Amino acid sequence: MSDQSIPIQHDEPQGALRESLLFNLVYCSQARAGVENADVDAIIATSRRRNPVLGITGVLVFGGGVFFQWIEGPKAAVMDLVKLIEADSRHELFVILSTDEEVRERIFPTWDMELVGIENIQEVLQDAIDTACEQKSIDALQLLLDRLQTPSE
Repeated sequence: MSDQSIPIQHDEPQGALRESLLFNLVYCSQARAGVENADVDAIIATSRRRNPVLGITGVLVFGGGVFFQWIEGPKAAVMDLVKLIEADSRHELFVILSTDEEVRERIFPTWDMELVGIENIQEVLQDAIDTACEQKSIDALQLLLDRLQTPSE
């Protein structure tokens, strides 16, 4: 028998190389009064425990009383998570800034959820303002940025 008659074997299971849609959602919210670093640490700990099971990755920026988060993964899992975040008593002024679903690789493939600190929050908010399309989102972001830049009385 010649080598040409032997079927070619692949290491990957059938369909493993098929690309699938990846959903991402970006939101911004204000932390309610009394939310402290320990609360944010608890959010990160929960995310790191739950997100890998759900196929979710992303980044959370927290500083100056503002949450800004990029979440990516299967659409149903991301939307279920967002419902939980919206209902979380640690958040107010919750605004979805953007959503997208496309075939692409993950931006944060190894980040079950990473925390970025206050030193970058104003830059992140300004970038979001510069790229937002809807006036409602721009206004909400500007309000959050203004609150960061105005000292508390």
